[in-house]
Amino acid sequence: MMKLTIREIAKMAGVSPGTVSKVINQTGSISPNTIQKVKKVIEDTGYQPSFSAKALATKKSNMIGLIYAGEVHVEFNHPFFNQVINSFKNTVGQLGYDILIFSNQSFNIGKEDYVARAKHYQLDGCLIIAGEHIEEAIYQLDQSDIPTVAVDLELSGEHSSYVMTDNEKISRQVVEYFYLNGIRKLAFIGGQEDSIISNVRKASYEQSMQDFGMDLRDHWIKYGNFFEESGYEKMKEILEEGSIPEAVYAVSDMMALGALKAIKEAGLSVPKDIKIIGCDDIEACRYSDPTLATVKQDQMKIGKLAANILHDLINERKVQKSVFVDPELIIRDSGQI
Repeated sequence: MMKLTIREIAKMAGVSPGTVSKVINQTGSISPNTIQKVKKVIEDTGYQPSFSAKALATKKSNMIGLIYAGEVHVEFNHPFFNQVINSFKNTVGQLGYDILIFSNQSFNIGKEDYVARAKHYQLDGCLIIAGEHIEEAIYQLDQSDIPTVAVDLELSGEHSSYVMTDNEKISRQVVEYFYLNGIRKLAFIGGQEDSIISNVRKASYEQSMQDFGMDLRDHWIKYGNFFEESGYEKMKEILEEGSIPEAVYAVSDMMALGALKAIKEAGLSVPKDIKIIGCDDIEACRYSDPTLATVKQDQMKIGKLAANILHDLINERKVQKSVFVDPELIIRDSGQI
């Protein structure tokens, strides 16, 4: 059977190609009689509108680009990102979108152009999940006319918005909790030294420690990489340097679990000798021994907000330029006083 075009269908039904498009995409006001006529021709001929024909007719593809920005970094297999993306995927799915995942492998050789790729696929919008060392192409996308929402990265474009946990609050809640419970010596294990998110948490930790007049020592501030092994190594360094803190705050649960292992190996007990609080509330927190106290980032909410804001941007509704989600301190055994 030869492949028919919208133009040929229109001719058979005695209407314009625009009318056929409207019937296919259920847009515009057309008389029931005309709709019936066009539908009959479509049924009789077995016409299947192509994806691109549909996209051209509505100027919408119902596709969203998912971009992992920055270095293709191990952090993207971090449970925090997985949960945000699952929540986003479920929500945009209900809103009627499919997702196209962009690989950013090629940006290292200077070939990345997200704007061109988004236009090539006629994407309605993009979601950026941010890692470290964000490539320039991301900021070009931010400044373009393509609706874009980022998680954990500030955007400033006219058609952009971003969602993140209130990172300052995370550290403030941890420091305040220890202060109120008589702890004054609190160590800090952060992410990489140039990690934007980790540095916001570190600055807030330092400020809160000063505000409460707590014992802030340089050799109690360490930099890991958000993963377990680095938490283990950095905790060992803290213990080997002599003066032992009463508590440790790690900016990811994975690092907190690593620190827990190092403390146990040193023959010390958690929470009796040293208390630990992590960050994220990944599932493993509930099953460690002792169970891990943490600051919960609401991944479900972040994913849902990102999806709804992007949907509104696509439909040219007014949105907030940024949304900060409140964290929640969850005290389990490792943080008990």
